[in-house]
Amino acid sequence: MSKKAGPLAGIKVLEFEAIGPGPFCGMMLADMGADVLVVDRPGESGLGIARGRKYDVMLRGRRSVTLDLKSPDGVAAAIRLATKADAIIEGFRPGVMERLGLGPDALLAANPKLVYGRMTGWGQEGPMAPRAGHDINYIALTGVLHAIGRKGEAPVPPLNLVGDFGGGGMFLAFGIACGIIEAQRSGQGQVVDAAMVDGASMLAAMFSGMMASGHWSEARGENILDTGCPWYDTYETGDGKHMSVGAIEPKFYAELLVGLGLADAGLPKQNERAGWPELRTRIGAAFKSKSRDHWAQVFAGADACVAPVLTFSEAREFAHNKVRGTFVDAHGMTQPAPAPRFSRTPGAISSAAPERGQNGRQALADWGFAPEQVAHLEKLGLGCAT
Repeated sequence: MSKKAGPLAGIKVLEFEAIGPGPFCGMMLADMGADVLVVDRPGESGLGIARGRKYDVMLRGRRSVTLDLKSPDGVAAAIRLATKADAIIEGFRPGVMERLGLGPDALLAANPKLVYGRMTGWGQEGPMAPRAGHDINYIALTGVLHAIGRKGEAPVPPLNLVGDFGGGGMFLAFGIACGIIEAQRSGQGQVVDAAMVDGASMLAAMFSGMMASGHWSEARGENILDTGCPWYDTYETGDGKHMSVGAIEPKFYAELLVGLGLADAGLPKQNERAGWPELRTRIGAAFKSKSRDHWAQVFAGADACVAPVLTFSEAREFAHNKVRGTFVDAHGMTQPAPAPRFSRTPGAISSAAPERGQNGRQALADWGFAPEQVAHLEKLGLGCAT
C-alpha cells in the first residue's frame, strides 16, 4: 500500500472485526486517507453474508492482522496496538469489550488521547442495550419504519440504509472525526457512543417539526413525502419500468404537466387533496402510455424533478454518474467512489479488502513498531504477513 492521501492522512484507526455499520465507518475513514488496521479473528469468522473477502467492498482500503481476543496474550497485543492509534472502532454488544479487558478504561489508560468509537444498535445503556437486533428492528423503534410505505399496506424496509449505514456507520465516522479534532486540542480522548436508534432518529429530525406544526400525519401514505400525494411518487411506464416524480414546488409541478401533455387538461389544483385521486389517475395513465426511456428523454432537460428509476447496474451506466465518476472500477469490480469530494485533498480507494493478516507486518512498521516489537507481538499470537 502506497502512502495514503486525503483529508485524514496520518490518522491511525484500529478496527475490530464486525459486520455492517462498523466496517462502513472504517471504509469512510479509509477512503478519506486514514490508515485503518483491521484486527481480524484467526480463520473464517462466520460473520455476515458468506462471500469471498475480495467482494466485501466495505473493507476496502485496509490492512489486517489477526488476533484471538479471548486469549490473555491476544488482549495484551491489542492493547499495544491501541497505544499507536488515534481512534478505534468496535461493534460488539455492550460489555463485551470490558469483559475481554479491552474496554474504554483499559485502552484510555494505555493511550489517553484515544477516541474510542462504539457502534451498537441500542446504545451502551437502557433496557434494550443487551439485546440482539438488526437494522429493521432499530428503525422500527424510532418511528422511521412505520412512516415508510403506501396507504393501507405494510411498512416497507428501506434495505438496511437508514439504520446500519446512515444512522450507524456515518454517525460513528462523524463522531470519530469530531473526537479526533477535540483530542488534538485537549490532549484527551473520549468514548463515542454511536447507536443506530439515535442516528436513525436524527435522520428523521425534519419530521419532528412537521408533526409539531400539523404538517405531517402519522397515517402512512397520506403525506407529501410518503406517496400520499400524486406529485411525489413513482409511476409505472408502458414497458413495466418506473419513473420518479418529485414535483413539489408549483413551478416544477407546472413543468411536470407540460411534459406529460396535461397542462391544459382541466385538472384539479395541485394542493387540493380532494382532487388527488383524479390527479394520480391522470398522471399514471400518461406515464403508462409510453416507455420509461421515452419519458426520460422528455424530461431530460426539464426542471420537473422527474427521473427514471434505475437498477444498480443501470445507475452505473447513467451519463451523469459516468461524467462525475460516481462509480469506479477498482480491484476487479465496479463500486461507489469515495464521497464526499475534496478539492485539494481528495479521498481514494487505496486497496481492495485485505485477506486476514494481509500486509499486517508492513502496517505495524508504518505505525512505528520496531522489528523486535513486531516479533514480540507475533509471539503473543498476532498474525500478519508482509
